[in-house]
Amino acid sequence: MTDVIFREAVRADLPAVLALLADDVLGRTRDLPEVDAAYERAFADLDADPRNHLIVADDGGELVGCLQITYIPGLGRHGAERSLIEAVRVRSDRRGRGLGRAMMRWAIDRARERGCALVQLTTDKRRADAHRFYVGLGFAASHEGMKLAL
Repeated sequence: MTDVIFREAVRADLPAVLALLADDVLGRTRDLPEVDAAYERAFADLDADPRNHLIVADDGGELVGCLQITYIPGLGRHGAERSLIEAVRVRSDRRGRGLGRAMMRWAIDRARERGCALVQLTTDKRRADAHRFYVGLGFAASHEGMKLAL
């Protein structure tokens, strides 16, 4: 894993990122592996927003992981900014070898360097392995999340 770098995604990475999102039991039910107008628009919006970062794990030009970081300003916690991490994926043939842990530590370090007071994430209740993974990184299941599909 020494050759893996974490970097901001570029438009050419979009097909590989979509493949990562769909390479998942839950992801394949809600994400498409092909680039379409909706994905093009979403990528352009992310790319233009300085508070959003789509990060890829690049192993010699081959994308093997991704995550999205959003920095959220707020008045709570004395005006602290928080980091929200979403869409964490490691390619199925690379799981269990420490790449996800390295990616998350990298993202946490960026939040710390930025001065964020908190790193938060949500994970589907059906992802027991992910829950153990995040607890192992020091995250605590401190809140009950809710979503409303629109």
